[in-house]
Amino acid sequence: MDAFWEPTSRHRRQQPVVAVRPNDDAPPPGARWPASIPAVAQVLREGIDLDPGVTFLVGENGSGKSTLVEGIAIAYGLSPEGGSRQARHTTRPTESPLSQWLRLQRGVGANRWGFFLRAETMHSFYTYLEENPSARGDVPFHEMSHGESFLALLESRFDEPGFYCLDEPEAALSFNSTLALIAVLRRIADEGGQVLCATHSPVLAALPGAKILEVGEWGVRPAEWSDLEIVNHWRSFLEHPTRYLRHLLD
Repeated sequence: MDAFWEPTSRHRRQQPVVAVRPNDDAPPPGARWPASIPAVAQVLREGIDLDPGVTFLVGENGSGKSTLVEGIAIAYGLSPEGGSRQARHTTRPTESPLSQWLRLQRGVGANRWGFFLRAETMHSFYTYLEENPSARGDVPFHEMSHGESFLALLESRFDEPGFYCLDEPEAALSFNSTLALIAVLRRIADEGGQVLCATHSPVLAALPGAKILEVGEWGVRPAEWSDLEIVNHWRSFLEHPTRYLRHLLD
């Protein structure tokens, strides 16, 4: 894809996370979950380098993309259930131990701000903000629709360079709202921030200049947008929906 943004040397020096590497005491790949997931196993063998700007992890359910985003976010110091480094709220701990097996190579002088957006725990995060006005709980998230609250969150929290981890943010968004999110991610990149995002959305993954990593039974591999399975599946479905539906409904 044609790049819209070329990071300056200043941005390269200051990207929050340069690389993700396994700790010396990380279990062997394949030993136990989540090390048994091919994408996670590859990261535990080889590590992974992160580009400045926006990186998308794309793959099927169970491929490990959300597990990787969650593990890296927690290793960075972000709340396991969503929010910034200072957010403290919890429902039922379900995160994997991956964050304990990773170490992050940070950019020199990088901004330590970050935010972890995960769709399934936003209700808990909104309640935390409501009960803690000092945590900038001035937006009535609970009084909005799911999609409206996501957009309000983007406007009120994604407002400075830092490390932003997003787990399937399109889950709450309409087509037009997804386009609005694309604009937010571009602004973050333009301002020297860094984004790691797991997504099923071919619309979101079309962001020009973004790096795409496709995860699956092969592990993790770079991919072009036009070659992604989700792009080809959606294109085929929209052109001939009955071709898919007749096999399901007959």
